[in-house]
Amino acid sequence: MKAAVLTKPSPIAERPLHIGDVLQPESAAGQVLLKVRACGVCRTDLHITEGELPQGRVPLIPGHQIVGDIVAGATPDLPVGTRVGVSWIAGVDGTCWYCQHDKENLCDSPTFTGYTVDGGYAQYATARADFVFPLPAELDDLRAAPLLCAGIIGFRSLRVAEVQSGERVGLFGFGASAHLAIDVLHAWKCEVHVSTRGESHRQMARSMGAAWVGSENQKPPCDLDRAITFAPSGEVVIAALGSLRKGGVVAINAIHLDRIPQFDYDSLLWGERQLRSVANMTRADARDFLQLAAEIGMRPRVTSFRLDEANEALLAVKRDAIDGAAVLVI
Repeated sequence: MKAAVLTKPSPIAERPLHIGDVLQPESAAGQVLLKVRACGVCRTDLHITEGELPQGRVPLIPGHQIVGDIVAGATPDLPVGTRVGVSWIAGVDGTCWYCQHDKENLCDSPTFTGYTVDGGYAQYATARADFVFPLPAELDDLRAAPLLCAGIIGFRSLRVAEVQSGERVGLFGFGASAHLAIDVLHAWKCEVHVSTRGESHRQMARSMGAAWVGSENQKPPCDLDRAITFAPSGEVVIAALGSLRKGGVVAINAIHLDRIPQFDYDSLLWGERQLRSVANMTRADARDFLQLAAEIGMRPRVTSFRLDEANEALLAVKRDAIDGAAVLVI
């Protein structure tokens, strides 16, 4: 099969993936084999290919926002031909304290799609049958793909921040994940304030109904109840914290973060303001979000690339050269 393969992570290589022929995988016990329709390109893929995350495995096929059809390993609940999605968490041990207490996103021994196991930058992929999600017919392939990580993790971020209906919520950064979260917030009747770099991102936020839009250095005109940061920058976290009311929450949606600079506790954190990190997602998050996305008619903004353009897609994400999400159409 054709696949895009990472052989050596590098922070400077603009074409880290080799596009070529590899052996097609076979499904093992408890797995399904998928013929891949599409795979979203996530900023986490950049962290992996550039070596910002601890090295998982090489050679590696990246990609953890997979839309595909089951062609082998079918079960009564997942017959051949079922269109399913695969997300970041590829599996958990099911036995650790976290798994036993409904916190599988914090599992001690997880596996990760496109990081510790091969992902979806390929014509075929395998996945644990209990970690795939049947996709609603209302979500087409191109727009379902970015929902499977950017969408789910953004949804979990809103849950971690404990967003309530009608609140004022800040989104700091407005890329693939934030532009999906804003649709959920509108469904919950929240007032959305966006701080982000890049005029094209600011224009997109305005077009999607943000009540206020400013640059990354501008503070929203009112105190926020909740804030979610989407940029891997400690400076952004401090900016979000400085925009909160007393008792507010900042949820940090980043798998990798540069250092948080020194800040003044008395003015920024005191008053029972809270900083929380968002780690992975649960299967319940995925099921709840995909159902909600279908119900509200979510239509992510996407730019499509061919499989042999996987390096170009990664570079576009790195340079913030597209609005919304990048998706490989296989």
